[in-house]
Amino acid sequence: MFSGIIERLERVKAVSHKDQTLVLVVETVFDDLELGESIAVNGVCLTVTEYTQGQSATFFVSSETIERTNLGVLAAADVVNLERAVRLETRLSGHLVQGHVDGMATLTSATPDGEQYLLEFSVPANLGRYCVEKGSITLNGISLTLNSVTPDQDQTCSITITIIPHTWENTNLHAVRNGDKINVEIDIIAKYVETLCQPYLKP
Repeated sequence: MFSGIIERLERVKAVSHKDQTLVLVVETVFDDLELGESIAVNGVCLTVTEYTQGQSATFFVSSETIERTNLGVLAAADVVNLERAVRLETRLSGHLVQGHVDGMATLTSATPDGEQYLLEFSVPANLGRYCVEKGSITLNGISLTLNSVTPDQDQTCSITITIIPHTWENTNLHAVRNGDKINVEIDIIAKYVETLCQPYLKP
């Protein structure tokens, strides 16, 4: 479990594709990782399969993860967001994040607004229905608050988010360009509520 508060910005050291899977090596200064530990990479919960203390961590990425996330387009020198799993005594500064990405959104605009930035994304309709104004969403592993949600005509949904200077500088959002794909994890509570309500909905 994660909270969506990014701990480190690190660079991809190497990417090796094999069949429909890949092995991802990420530089990291973490000096107390353990094999089998979970780390969110761009919001995707991955398992540490190899580790060189204070230098790098290696992750195996399955075909399912490649299909649902933007990890498959990563290349050496790309910057990724890293967050280690929360501890029971950790303050939950963001919201409950599983690291189980639901799909991808597309950045459509990034507009400076004083010292902050206003970002707009196009989200698939099947995920957009869980987006609510002032609700929580996770983008590339970052816990964020939705400013507005607007249904579009093409089975998509437009969402806008304000990014404060600290988040802009300490996550990889500053490197995202229009048209780039961003990992999306919707609020898990919304999915549970929908499932629990299904038996009570009229046909």
